[in-house]
Amino acid sequence: MKMLLIHANHIKYETKSKTKLAEEIPEELKSQESKETLVAFIAVEKGDESDPGAVVKRAAADIVKVFDEVRAKNIMLYPYAHLSSSLSKPDTAVNILKDLENTLKEGYDVKRAPFGWYKAFDLSCKGHPLSELSRQITVEDTVEEAGEKTEKDVGEVEEEKVSEAVKAEKKLTSKRYIFDNGKLIPAEEFDFSRSPSLKIFYDYETSGTRVMEKEPPYIKLMRTHELVDYEPGSDVGNLRWYPKGLLIKKLLEEHVSNILIDYGAMEVETPIMYDFEHPKLSRYLNRFPARQYVVKSGAKEYFLRFAACFGQYLMKHDMTISHRHLPLKLYELTHYSFRREQSGELSGLKRLRTFTMPDMHTLCADMEQAKSEFINQYRLSMQWMEDLGVDYDIAIRFVKDFYYENEDFVKALYEIVKKPMLIELWDERFFYFVMKFEFSVNDSLKKAATLSTVQIDVENTKRFDISYVDEKGEKRHPLMLHASISGGIDRNLYALLEAEWLKSQKGKKPMFPVWLSPTQVRIIPVNDSVLEYCEGLLEDIKKQGIRVDLDDENLTLQKKIRNAEKEWIPYIAIIGQKEIESGSITVRIRADNGRQERMKKDDLVKRIKNETEGRPVRKLSVPERVSKRARFR
Repeated sequence: MKMLLIHANHIKYETKSKTKLAEEIPEELKSQESKETLVAFIAVEKGDESDPGAVVKRAAADIVKVFDEVRAKNIMLYPYAHLSSSLSKPDTAVNILKDLENTLKEGYDVKRAPFGWYKAFDLSCKGHPLSELSRQITVEDTVEEAGEKTEKDVGEVEEEKVSEAVKAEKKLTSKRYIFDNGKLIPAEEFDFSRSPSLKIFYDYETSGTRVMEKEPPYIKLMRTHELVDYEPGSDVGNLRWYPKGLLIKKLLEEHVSNILIDYGAMEVETPIMYDFEHPKLSRYLNRFPARQYVVKSGAKEYFLRFAACFGQYLMKHDMTISHRHLPLKLYELTHYSFRREQSGELSGLKRLRTFTMPDMHTLCADMEQAKSEFINQYRLSMQWMEDLGVDYDIAIRFVKDFYYENEDFVKALYEIVKKPMLIELWDERFFYFVMKFEFSVNDSLKKAATLSTVQIDVENTKRFDISYVDEKGEKRHPLMLHASISGGIDRNLYALLEAEWLKSQKGKKPMFPVWLSPTQVRIIPVNDSVLEYCEGLLEDIKKQGIRVDLDDENLTLQKKIRNAEKEWIPYIAIIGQKEIESGSITVRIRADNGRQERMKKDDLVKRIKNETEGRPVRKLSVPERVSKRARFR
């Protein structure tokens, strides 16, 4: 059985005509409506015929689980043969649908659309992260194995390749501590009163769930600001980027790339798909805790990369490397990385199935050099978080033995940041790394997400036969650091939007950092008589590399100012006859809570350049005149 589950404001159908397979129904079932409902589009398949009762039981459990998660009020069962190309016999399908209806009616308000009729229907999907989910149920899934039942998305039965690391991740044992002022304190004994953000992070870590109970506010912000949106024509977790959102994304990408190139990384590009049967890659897959997309070409299967690891490993294997070249850093901005995250965990920009990942791998001669580079990359990550302007918490995760062998190293990391750190100690090493750090942000729902991260890998240079020649002319395998200084670029926008929403709840005006603002200056003429002057002013400011636009719409001055405020524009320049005569500009400064100040054009330009120094510059991504802009939503 395949199911598509939609949390809807309403669904209404009307039967139009019968097929030769149509079930006989009373007049009242020829048209029905269900409000605040979970709609289950269902295709009953051949495989369900061997044990219909087990399939009904499992389908009912899945529907109830989602019903409770989204807090729906009603259920609509809707036969939908288009979900499958391997359909059951019609009589079997009708019986299973009726049994499912009767099973659910024991505790829920259920309606069922008739089988075998052509129907017109109207559906309004709610659009939150859990409002569109898919499930596949097979008879095999209903059999308990080793005391557990599995739950799979549509397509995952044959296609999803789950690594041994994914399975083992749930079985790993560890203990969490807080490191503060040179002491390792069991987390349950730590006084979090001076570290409320760390307490939220710790509670999230120990809650055991990533599922969102409701739609976080940044989803609405990313859509109303016309930055990024869901793409119904693609797989879930794949988004469409609008011009203003893509501008922010490109600026973030360029900035992290500049940081890493200045650090000495060599930029490369590698393929996005790799052979499942490649002997070294197949073994590595089982060491990385991620699910894969699978594509077929002829008789061969390939997986879509979830990071730049594979291409860089194979490239380094073919390189000739001397000890004099170490530390050696390769860097790629991966457009795109793919991870087939479970549907219930997907959430806007926070957890995606396709994302942009700045990925760097550093070869180091030995552990001392690895720890030195780890500290360098730790500092680069701190710089990134400062440039982004968001607060963060620190988690450092160790294999327990490695931690106690390197306590001075832990103290050095603490002294750099000088705030309490969450420490997780694994009892044993299952993954390829012995330690990693993560910089994480909290959101409005008290959930956390990792941005910056670096790992010390002690396995893969041997697995991929990556080597260098030491001072004695002997071949040696280096250690390797995996680093994403910014983390996923998409997730950085999530962090910004959530941080600004939280700021707005404290009475402050939310805004993007000036260097990321799609429009940095909005020129608003008081009336049409000064429009020509405003056009000249726009050209002068634009020549300085500043993103400036002009609101020439036929609206009142106050309406234009309100529109600019809604767009979080950092500087609103109001031009009337007085400004022309005085040669100055009346500027509303968003960072000063909308305070107005009269200043010269050159002073405004100088202020913006000071605020954006050292940051990348890109041109406006939409028409300069507001009246020329089409709406994306």
